[in-house]
Amino acid sequence: MKTFLIFIAAAVFVFAGVFVSQNFFAEKSVYCTQEAKLCSDGSYVGRTGPNCEFSLCPKEDLISVEEPSAYEEISSPLVLKGKARGLWFFEASFPVRLIDENGKELTVAIATAKTDWMTTDFVDFETELNFPIPATQKGFLIFEKDNPSGLPEHADELRVPVVFSQYGQKTREVDLYYYNPEHDVDQNGNILCSSKGLAAVRRAIPLSQTPIQDTIELLLKGELSQSERGTGITTEYPLEGLSLGSASLKNGVLTLEFDDTKNRTVGGACRVGILWFQIEATAKQFPEVQQVRFLREYLFQPRNRY
Repeated sequence: MKTFLIFIAAAVFVFAGVFVSQNFFAEKSVYCTQEAKLCSDGSYVGRTGPNCEFSLCPKEDLISVEEPSAYEEISSPLVLKGKARGLWFFEASFPVRLIDENGKELTVAIATAKTDWMTTDFVDFETELNFPIPATQKGFLIFEKDNPSGLPEHADELRVPVVFSQYGQKTREVDLYYYNPEHDVDQNGNILCSSKGLAAVRRAIPLSQTPIQDTIELLLKGELSQSERGTGITTEYPLEGLSLGSASLKNGVLTLEFDDTKNRTVGGACRVGILWFQIEATAKQFPEVQQVRFLREYLFQPRNRY
């Protein structure tokens, strides 16, 4: 009888232990929602772990792109923003390339650190891309780790898939004339304020019935990439309150009528002369334009004349 009671007590103990153990672990089990996060490289990660946190995306511990997102529809000009660890930079910068789906490079820009890059922590970066209308619908932004050594073991990159919003449009290439003061100096280094400093920047515009007007309007937007500015090219455009009202061509004379509500086209002779040269050179690339006239006549005139 005593043996039987001992057996019963042991069985009850084992059963209680199993019951408590099962309920304990059942209470500790975590079931994460089946959400998925889109990563910059186009892949997805889910939630995991006791806190149901998203797994790290590829390269996320090194670089994270905030704008644009993967597969986002983009157009030119394109602002890029994100953060990368200091080791991704060299001299506070790294290159960003844009290629189409066939691997053709459309443009390259230099992303620059917004704060001190000499750290192992994340550093915010930003840059801007200007690019022509591509021949494919899809492409990739390639954020390259700066690798001054050139050694493959130190190379790295993050590819972000994108979609081009202007794919399929027929275009023509035009030149926008901006200004590089380094090319407009005399023997003593004095700036001449002449057309010698004009610098052409190639752009693609959609085909239309008004290519001259479209080109002038694009010039007035003053859209220069950081890499273009890095070569010394500058512009004062856009000017607040300045817009092109109309453009008419007759007998080789192009008449451009502007609205300048803020009187921003009036100023010193050097400044307004360069602004005038930029528009004239941009217009005269079209062979049918022999002369350029401005309306109203007081536009782009030195202030000391009045």
